[in-house]
Amino acid sequence: MKRYETVIGLEVHTQLLTETKAFCGCRAKFGLPPNSSTCPVCLGLPGALPVLNEKAFRFALKAALALDCEIQKLIKFDRKNYYYPDLPKNFQISQYDLPFAFRGHLEIENKGVRKEIGITRVHLEEDAGKLIHTREAQASYVDLNRAGTPLLEIVSEPDIRSPEEASLYLENLKAILEYIEVSDCNMEEGSLRCDANISVRPEGERSLGVKAELKNMNSFKAVRDALAYESERQIELLKKRKKVVQETRLWNEKKRITISMRVKEESHDYRYFPEPDLIPFVASDEEIEKIRHTIPELPKAKKKRFASEYSLGEYDATGLTRDADIANFFEKTVKILNSPKEIANWLLGDITSALNERHVAIGKTRVTPAHLAGLIKLIQQKEITGSAAKQVLIDVFDSGGDPEEIVRRKGLGQIKDSGELVSIVREVLRENEKSATDYKNGKTNAIMFLVGQVMKKSKGKADPGKANKILKERLENEK
Repeated sequence: MKRYETVIGLEVHTQLLTETKAFCGCRAKFGLPPNSSTCPVCLGLPGALPVLNEKAFRFALKAALALDCEIQKLIKFDRKNYYYPDLPKNFQISQYDLPFAFRGHLEIENKGVRKEIGITRVHLEEDAGKLIHTREAQASYVDLNRAGTPLLEIVSEPDIRSPEEASLYLENLKAILEYIEVSDCNMEEGSLRCDANISVRPEGERSLGVKAELKNMNSFKAVRDALAYESERQIELLKKRKKVVQETRLWNEKKRITISMRVKEESHDYRYFPEPDLIPFVASDEEIEKIRHTIPELPKAKKKRFASEYSLGEYDATGLTRDADIANFFEKTVKILNSPKEIANWLLGDITSALNERHVAIGKTRVTPAHLAGLIKLIQQKEITGSAAKQVLIDVFDSGGDPEEIVRRKGLGQIKDSGELVSIVREVLRENEKSATDYKNGKTNAIMFLVGQVMKKSKGKADPGKANKILKERLENEK
C-alpha cells in the first residue's frame, strides 16, 4: 500500500507591542470601544498620508535578527489589493518582493531529535479591522480599531512534517517573540495568529502536492487538530484517486473538520505594486548592529545555561525556559533561596496548575519570588508539610499575603507533638478497620490509604513520614 508524507508550512502573524499603529498615531490597544481609535489614515480617507512607525520598524528588525535571518537593507512597502468590509482602503500596506528579512531558521526538538525549520521571509504590514457577526440581529458589525495595527508576518519553509512539529515550531517561535518583547503573543486577543499551508505526497516524491491553506485556528491545540484532520482528508482523496483542490479552508472547532471557504488566491490576484506614499529607504549596518545588541539571551541558550548552572534535567530546563516570565521568576527566586530543583518543581507543578486554572500569566498575579522562596524554606525547616504548603500557595495567589503569616493565622503549622499524632492515628485505625486488616494480611499498599486519612484528619498538618512510621508500628504490634 502506498504511504504518504505530510508537508506543512506556517504563516504566523503577530501584532507588535507598539503604542500606536503602523502608519498613523492612533492607539494600538486591545479592548477599546468599537471604532474609537481611528483617523483618516487608518480609515483610508482621500488625501491621508501614512508615516512608518519607527518602533514597529525596530521591532521587525529585532525579530528577524533573533530568527537568524538575513536583513534586506533596502526597505520598500507595497500595496496588496483586495476587498474586505473591514479593510476600508481596499488595499493593505504590506511588503512583496523586498521583505524586511529572509533565509532564517528556527530549531525544534521532537522526542530527542533536533530539526531546523527554515524561515522563508519576515515582513511588516498593517492589520485589517474586525467583523463581529450576530445571529440575534442577523447583522455584521465592523470595528476598525485594529485596522492599521503593525503586524509582523513570519513565513516558514515547507520543512514541517507533522502536526506535532508544527506545534513545537509555534511554541518556540512564541517564546522567542516574548523573550525579545516585541509582542505579547496573546492568541485569545488575536495578537498571534497562524495560517497553515498543507499538502500530502507519496513518500519518496520530491515535488509538492496540491496545498490547502487552513485558517481560523486560535490555539496550538487547534493547529494540531486541524492539520491532523486535513492530512487525513487529503490522503483519503488521493487513495480514492480524487483530486485535491487548491483552496482556503476553515477549521470548525465544534465539528472538528475543515470546511471549504474559497479558492486559494495567488500573488498575481492581489495586483501588488509599490506603495507610492512611502519612500523606500535603507537600513544601515550601524542601525542593524545597534538592534542586534538589544537581543537578550534566547530560550535555546537559556535552556542550556539552566541545565549547566543549576544542574537541572532536560524536562525542568525546557519547562522553565518555555516562558520568559517563568524563567525570570525562577532566577529571581534562586537568588533568594539556593534550591533550584525545589523551585523548579513548584513552578512547573502547582504554580503552573494555578496559572492555568486562572488563565493568567505569573507576572499578573500577587505571587512573588520572595513568596515562593519563603514557602519552600518553611517546608525545608519542617514548619509545614507539603500538603499544607499547597493550601498556603492558593492563599498567596488570592491575597498576596506572606506565607509565614498565613501559616500562623490559619494554624497550618506542622504537628510536632507526637502524642497528638498518635491520637490521630488511633482514630484513623478505628475508623478504617478493613484497610488495617488488609495491611496485616499482606496488602502493604493499604498503608498509603491510611496515611492519606491521617493527612486528611490533620488537615494536612501531619508529617507523612512520621504518620507512616507510627501506623506501621501499631499495625505490626497488633499482628
